[in-house]
Amino acid sequence: MDRTGGRTAKQHDPPPTRRPRRPGRLRAIGLPYLLLLPALLLELLVHLLPMVIGIVVSFKELTQFYIRDWGTAPWAGSDNYSIAVDFNAPVGEALLRSFLTTCLFTLLSVALCWLVGVTAAIFMQETFRGRGFLRTLFLVPYALPVYAAVITWAFMFQRDNGMINHVLHDQLGIGDSPAFWLIGDNAFVTLLVVSVWKGWPFAFLIMMAGLQNIPREIYEAAALDGAGIWQQIRRITLPSLRPVNQVLVLVLFLWTFNDFNTPFVLFGRAAPESADLISLHIYQSSFQTWNFGTGSAMSVLLLLFLLVVTGVYLLVTSRERKTTDA
Repeated sequence: MDRTGGRTAKQHDPPPTRRPRRPGRLRAIGLPYLLLLPALLLELLVHLLPMVIGIVVSFKELTQFYIRDWGTAPWAGSDNYSIAVDFNAPVGEALLRSFLTTCLFTLLSVALCWLVGVTAAIFMQETFRGRGFLRTLFLVPYALPVYAAVITWAFMFQRDNGMINHVLHDQLGIGDSPAFWLIGDNAFVTLLVVSVWKGWPFAFLIMMAGLQNIPREIYEAAALDGAGIWQQIRRITLPSLRPVNQVLVLVLFLWTFNDFNTPFVLFGRAAPESADLISLHIYQSSFQTWNFGTGSAMSVLLLLFLLVVTGVYLLVTSRERKTTDA
């Protein structure tokens, strides 16, 4: 109280009260989740639900006799997985051979896609006449529909009237006779060529975006210090693109390892042994032998393999990133 016996102005002020949260703010916070709900439900319907059904089918003895009502198929337990991993039996031996072929194919395809993509992206950083046209031309394989592009390649690789044999044998005189590109051991080379042609523009596009974030002043300073083009690529370009490369290699690996459209359109339902990728092999094991239980078990094993490889890859790359940052 003051000298006159009255209270001070500060004492007359009411205590501060917390204002209630506005309902509109709550709606604004929940609106993004509400907008994501349809996409989440569609994702569950399109991906997760079939995956769960496939896992259930892998434990059933589902053949053509139970295809009308697959729920009545007898329970097989782990028998389908035992058949798939029995590498001494014909089914397991064929699956192992297809798996090793897919590993070799994926390794070569990803490496070549990355090499061609990063080379083209570095080349396109220089300013020259016609650069915009070349950029657009490089992205044509990525923009074309897969089926149309692969069918065109299939016609080009025909033995008698294909353009590949016409150029190599008729024009250049390579080989005693036109080669068979869609059967035999050459089928692997054919599949690799089409896969690289179809996949390298994606690597080129990602590398182009990554190179845009590297300041040009760094290259100018390196050139003044006497660094050549190869030293600039080794010391500046590749280290700066390391985060981009980590994501790019993983995406290319998953896409290539799971590729089904390319071998299916090139070779049909039965691919040659040299080009028997595991995705097409699982399709043949399921829809040609009508043994959906074993085919589903193979799919689950493939899913587990990809999950393990992805987890290990992310763990290793994250540790390398932390070590580099430290």
